[in-house]
Amino acid sequence: MTAIVPVLLTLIGGAVLKRTLLRSGAFWSGLEQLTYYVLGPALFITSIGNADLGTIDVGPLLLTTTAPIIAATGVLVAARPTLRSSGPALGSMVQGAIRINTYIGLVVINALHGELGIATFAIACAISVPVVNLLCVSTLTIYGAHDEARPRPKLLREIAKNPLILSCLVGLALSITNFELPTAITSTLDLAASSALLCGTLIAGASISFTWRKRDLIEVTVPTLIKLAALPLAAASLAIALGADQLTLHTIVVLTAVPTAPSATILSAKLGGDTRLMATIIGVQTLLSTLSMPLMLDVASRLA
Repeated sequence: MTAIVPVLLTLIGGAVLKRTLLRSGAFWSGLEQLTYYVLGPALFITSIGNADLGTIDVGPLLLTTTAPIIAATGVLVAARPTLRSSGPALGSMVQGAIRINTYIGLVVINALHGELGIATFAIACAISVPVVNLLCVSTLTIYGAHDEARPRPKLLREIAKNPLILSCLVGLALSITNFELPTAITSTLDLAASSALLCGTLIAGASISFTWRKRDLIEVTVPTLIKLAALPLAAASLAIALGADQLTLHTIVVLTAVPTAPSATILSAKLGGDTRLMATIIGVQTLLSTLSMPLMLDVASRLA
């Protein structure tokens, strides 16, 4: 629970700032872009680049961070006729069930395992983020509302441009080759990385909003139960069966138990998803995750 308290306080801070001193949507949009394209990648490069990859158990990460995510997507798509959800709503529900709020996860894993935890989490993201993007973009491409203003995206281009994936590759290259960057560049990256967790969590708090309609009881509850409970329990069970160590187990549970990302609203708007539903899912999950994440970590530790 100690690892969650800073997350909760920062989320509250972001929510309060958005509603008092910093009400401009342009400010938060700019901060999100800065964090996504600059600060977050800097954190991934420094954490992976400085890590001893020989101490990270990559094997269990491959299966446990992908199989449950693929299964959850399949369940939602198959359940669409039963749920009677529209195509745009399904796209937002899939994002709600599998997307990852990287920065909340990094704050928690950093509190549990320090820099090695961040490096392990970053590698887990490098494995899972392409799969998540592939599934979310594919679902929205197939089921989202499209017209001339919102043409169907080119999937491989979207994945190839992902800054988190690219920064993980740079970090891996630096670690494997033992290449040392010039001190000026290293210091600049460290400075940018030090702000990533704070900014990312503030953004998550600022994004909390609720606009309810009758169908939301189903279309918010289903992806939230999958994201905050079913996904981490399934991933933890797989990890334990594969003999994952404590660091790997905690990384897998945190990765799958974090709420969906605030940037899911941007993708919904871009690819024809239900943006109002997406914003509500984000708000509900962000608040509930402060209680569910410690519970999932505790359950996983007991099962191990």
